[in-house]
Amino acid sequence: MQTYTRGELTFDVTDSGPEDGPVVVLLHGFPQDRHAWDKVAPQLVEAGFRVLAPDQRGYSPGATPRGRTSYGLRELADDVVALLDAAGAAKAHVVGHDWGGAVAWQLASTHAERVASCTVLSTPHPAALLWAMRHSDQWRKSSYMALFQLPWVAERSVLRNLPGMYLKTGMSATDAQKYADRFDTPESLTGPLNWYRSMLADQARSALKRRGSKGGSPHRVAVPTTFVWGSRDFALGRAAAQKTAEFISGDYEFVELTGAGHWLPEVHPDEVATAITEQVRSAE
Repeated sequence: MQTYTRGELTFDVTDSGPEDGPVVVLLHGFPQDRHAWDKVAPQLVEAGFRVLAPDQRGYSPGATPRGRTSYGLRELADDVVALLDAAGAAKAHVVGHDWGGAVAWQLASTHAERVASCTVLSTPHPAALLWAMRHSDQWRKSSYMALFQLPWVAERSVLRNLPGMYLKTGMSATDAQKYADRFDTPESLTGPLNWYRSMLADQARSALKRRGSKGGSPHRVAVPTTFVWGSRDFALGRAAAQKTAEFISGDYEFVELTGAGHWLPEVHPDEVATAITEQVRSAE
């Protein structure tokens, strides 16, 4: 399978490994694409897993709708459900990095019946991140998101800083140039930036849902979960990483990679592949 569809949208996907193996879905972050997993996926295939790595909404040329409202987490999660349907998979082991991690949390809490296990890299549970914004310096680390709300300005600002942004935050020159070549026009960044521009609407919906619920607490994740975090992550701090455990009601493991930064799939593929493999095997 090289593509799959949801409605009028067509997504590009890399499908590798045995068709009868446990299905592992790899969800990339920003500003990356499915090639973020190029050093991880072969190790998972060698372990006997079927690996699906899509270019997500805003990254696949055939799945880049206009307008920020098309990029809410509910839509992004439903895109992954459509992938599972196209692959004939009742369940999958979902892995996400950065924004892909946010989609993984969404899937695990709202489509748990389709998630065999969840492995999230770098991105804390959204409720833990919100708590850390109020109780730690996370708001400083996340301040760049305000710029990303600005149409036209954000696209050109990000473009000017590539590939330097990747290099300054620990990515290799080869990987940094690969992404700089991938996002080489302002227009190529509009879809990815719309993920950030949908955040306010997503947060408003979540607040209303919490207010209308009896306990007022966010959805807890009940599927087996591993959270992998680098101690030198420039964007996501320790407070949110440690708080995440409070929002997991199922089996949970926290893996801290000492000295690691944000770009875990590219820079620490062996550790990432090991964490995924152990989670999949323990949940099977």
